[in-house]
Amino acid sequence: MRLKVPEGSKGVLVKNLYLVIGVPKKNQERASILKRTMAKGEEVRNKQIILRDYVSGFPKESDMALKTSTMRLKVPEGSKGVLVKNLYLSCDPYMQSRMRKPDGASSLIDSFTPGSAIIGYGVAKVLDSGHPDFKEGDLIWGMTGWEEYSLIPATETLFKIHYTDVPLSYYTGILGMPGVTAYVGFYEICSPKKGEYVFISAASGAVGQLVGQFAKLIGCYVVGSAGTNEKVDLLKNKFGFDEAFYYKEENNFDAALKRYFPEGIDIYFENVGGKMLDAVLLNMRLHGRIAVCGMISQYNLDQMEGVHNLISLISKRIRMKGFTVFDYYHLYPKFLDFVWQYIKEGKIVYMEDKAEGLESGPTALIGLYTGSNVGKQVVVVADV
Repeated sequence: MRLKVPEGSKGVLVKNLYLVIGVPKKNQERASILKRTMAKGEEVRNKQIILRDYVSGFPKESDMALKTSTMRLKVPEGSKGVLVKNLYLSCDPYMQSRMRKPDGASSLIDSFTPGSAIIGYGVAKVLDSGHPDFKEGDLIWGMTGWEEYSLIPATETLFKIHYTDVPLSYYTGILGMPGVTAYVGFYEICSPKKGEYVFISAASGAVGQLVGQFAKLIGCYVVGSAGTNEKVDLLKNKFGFDEAFYYKEENNFDAALKRYFPEGIDIYFENVGGKMLDAVLLNMRLHGRIAVCGMISQYNLDQMEGVHNLISLISKRIRMKGFTVFDYYHLYPKFLDFVWQYIKEGKIVYMEDKAEGLESGPTALIGLYTGSNVGKQVVVVADV
């Protein structure tokens, strides 16, 4: 090259110092894999929501705290656990009982450990795995920690996510534990028939809203109770309930139920307990069925309320059964096939109440017990 600009040219002659060379796509992919491989095993900051100490009475936000620890992004040698990045966390009524000091006589599930991350259902992405059934990149739902990253040593309560053309947060609700709970309680325990009369307490919650829609799909008459007028409106105008009522405005539950069920109740899906259950027993029809899913009105009482009308179980030959979803997870594939088609066809609708950021978890969870949520309460931790 002649180191001179040609006569009459307005160009410039340069000496190159640095060059940017394009990397072929295949090499870019290899570089990405190499980067991920190098990242495995590194220690990262891990924000957690911990329980400060055991709770007596009604839980408060101050019973929980945001803590930062470190986490090594690799499953320990020889472990069959999985290491995950948490994406969504589920707020559920049963979690309050896990905040109490262990009571072997009545505990359904182990208490949380003070000073450690709260445990609950969530949706996560696998970063590393020592288990042959899970691999890096898998999306899963099941029991995980209220933290950014979790090492899950036992994989028995983890389920792979196969359908991803719905919001992944649905696996904390309609496609997760609450969905299975609604399905089992209604179909397996209550054995519904077309034309029957169905009552659901706490009907706007994650489970109740689904039970009501399941009942309508087979042609039942459905009434739900809820804790605000806004929720009553949602039950009737969004979820398709025939009727709904604001229970705080009812001075006499027995009279309210007689108003909505002049011919009595065939199926009661129990989420509340206490005075509501007592009134329902008086209004059940012959051979009625009651699925006892929860008793949220009793969870924060030092002395639980008694039930006075149990003799109705005899006189009306009522079948009343308590259940926990843990005993029915073998039905998950059957449930998923059942509900997925209705979701695709738009015959089942679902409503979520999302709280953004792990630090919003305590407020969201306590709000569940005061009724401030509308729909399934979810905490958004991270993007995929």
